Amino acid sequence: MISKHLTLPSVFMISALALVSCADDASPGAADEAADGEATATAPAESPEAGDAGDDAAEAAEDEAADAAGDEAGEAAVDPSERENHEAGGPSPRLAVTYEGGVSVLDGATLEVLREDETEGFVRVSPAGDGRHFFLTEGESFRLIDGGTWGEPHGEHDHFYTTDPYVSDITVDGPAPGHVVSHDGLGTLFFDGNGEIHSYELSELDVETELQTEVTETEEAHHGVAAVFSDGGRFETLGNEDERNGARVLDADGEEVARSEECPGVHGEASGPDGMIAVGCEDGVLVFDGTEFTKVQAEEDYARIGNLAPAQDSPVFLGDYNTDSEGEEPMTQVSLVDTASGEITIVDLDAAYNFRSLARGPEGEALVLAEDGQLHVIDPETGEHTDHLGIMEEWTEPEEWQEPRPAIRVVDDIAYITEPDAQTLHMVDLGSMEIINSAELDFTPNEIAAVDGRTAEGADEHEGEHSEEGHDDEDHAAGDEDHAAGDEDHDHADEDHDQADEDHDHEDHDH
Repeated sequence: MISKHLTLPSVFMISALALVSCADDASPGAADEAADGEATATAPAESPEAGDAGDDAAEAAEDEAADAAGDEAGEAAVDPSERENHEAGGPSPRLAVTYEGGVSVLDGATLEVLREDETEGFVRVSPAGDGRHFFLTEGESFRLIDGGTWGEPHGEHDHFYTTDPYVSDITVDGPAPGHVVSHDGLGTLFFDGNGEIHSYELSELDVETELQTEVTETEEAHHGVAAVFSDGGRFETLGNEDERNGARVLDADGEEVARSEECPGVHGEASGPDGMIAVGCEDGVLVFDGTEFTKVQAEEDYARIGNLAPAQDSPVFLGDYNTDSEGEEPMTQVSLVDTASGEITIVDLDAAYNFRSLARGPEGEALVLAEDGQLHVIDPETGEHTDHLGIMEEWTEPEEWQEPRPAIRVVDDIAYITEPDAQTLHMVDLGSMEIINSAELDFTPNEIAAVDGRTAEGADEHEGEHSEEGHDDEDHAAGDEDHAAGDEDHDHADEDHDQADEDHDHEDHDH
């Protein structure tokens, strides 16, 4: 890996260069005892017993092969409780990046690869919602990954720590795993294959302990998404294997309290202020304000908004905008959906983009990574272009949605942008609009997710309350910290998958 532009913004310089200790007893040590049900990676197989006494050479060769296998397993065989903890001077973001045959966890300040693990088949990655862990969507399961970064309250301030990342053996299994979402201190995993919603407390995520989830299910299995509330109620989409048409809300007793079937092709969930949840439709956006559903209608008969990117405390969502029902033409316009006024502003980019192109900046600015190689910055209130930055050469979206294409993720004032053609990862300071660090990778990056090393709101407030579950498949949405970071969507192939936010995590892709 080659790193350039060593200047880092202050939020990362503190975390990367300073180790500050507030008190001798503030830094936690390694766990003295492993919790019951602790999951550990599979240890190398034992050497086979000796065969014929006269076959010493063959036995020696077998022993040597077994030793080599043990060495190759390396840190995968290390018990997670034996990792050393380090106090950091501030939050230390970590990135998870997938590629063909593996997943890597990187340091968010230096872009150094801290951990590499092999995988089988196509995998996806999403933040788990607690600021520390990821879920790897692998086969028919969600696998828990410890990003190795977290914060702990200490009086009126927090202390921050890091340790080695760890890809665990802890999985939640089911057919066609899809969306990962977090809300009100609870996370949900959604299985498209059976409509099951698995919920977990963010405070209980731990690679040393088996994850317990509570299970509910939708009326019919479909490519959908759900969010569980702290009071035991939940939001869930409506649909079946043939169509999706809306959403409903249930209370803690499972009684339906609100329902709307005015959202054809529902997709792309995101959260807004005051508990608001929005989902994209083929003719606008459906909004639940905590009490009832309302529809923000698009002007065109067909105007699919399959991915939504929220910003903290903003009533405006950034969405994609596809007016080609055949999915043959690239998207060149984005939507700014104002849930307060009930209006949708359409912005022309004069360049194509796709489902991994949308993000929000630290001031709520709309960010679009387009095929002209530019990062476009748009004022979410007026729709005016306010800035742009050349990141890479022009590129063209690949035919299949699973194939690598540039992607963007934002943590604080830093945008992480992948450039698959150059096997490169860039860091952009959104304040100065400069590329401040770039790293050449030994693999072609595909999906990227980020955790910020801060404890998510509500993650330490649920010491026993638990509820339901949720996540979604190829219309997948991923996000960032505690609720919807947007669902992204690839409309050429009707794909939806991917994006990040603060109050809800998830990704979107429509297949």
